[in-house]
Amino acid sequence: MKKEMVRVLAVVSIVASMSLMAVGCAKQTASSDKGMASTAGSGEESLAAKGASDNAGGGNFLEGRTSAPMVPVYFDFDKSNIRADQKDRVKKNAEFLKGDAKVNIRIEGNCDERGTAEYNMALGERRATSAKKALAKLGVADSRMETISFGSEKPLATGNDEAAWAQNRRDDFVIK
Repeated sequence: MKKEMVRVLAVVSIVASMSLMAVGCAKQTASSDKGMASTAGSGEESLAAKGASDNAGGGNFLEGRTSAPMVPVYFDFDKSNIRADQKDRVKKNAEFLKGDAKVNIRIEGNCDERGTAEYNMALGERRATSAKKALAKLGVADSRMETISFGSEKPLATGNDEAAWAQNRRDDFVIK
């Protein structure tokens, strides 16, 4: 019980420190938002209409911490289902994995900073599990994949705006 309490306090301290740093740091703005999809309206769109499906780096966003030639998969706010515009990315990853049976991967679920640490850890795990199930349906052996959730603890983009949050709502696919 004492170890669990210390762990909870450590997570709370980390989250509080990150929050203070985010407030104290200057907001990063993209030099150009050309290629970024609008997120206004009823549903959230892909990160970039032209760059999010080809790992070419189009638009002003990063491509996660995914091992090449695989690509990350992005999620809508508070969702863990694979979006229609991300299914080709899952297929690309499955094709690579089926082409080399020796490769094992870790699917890392990530969230943006909104929500509690506990909630984001659970959401990150649901996202990673969702991608694992999708890859398994495409023929990748379950034994070659493991999942982990980082919740909001390893943000890729800093900032308190939709552009940053959208980059952090992702699964990364890392070769082990």
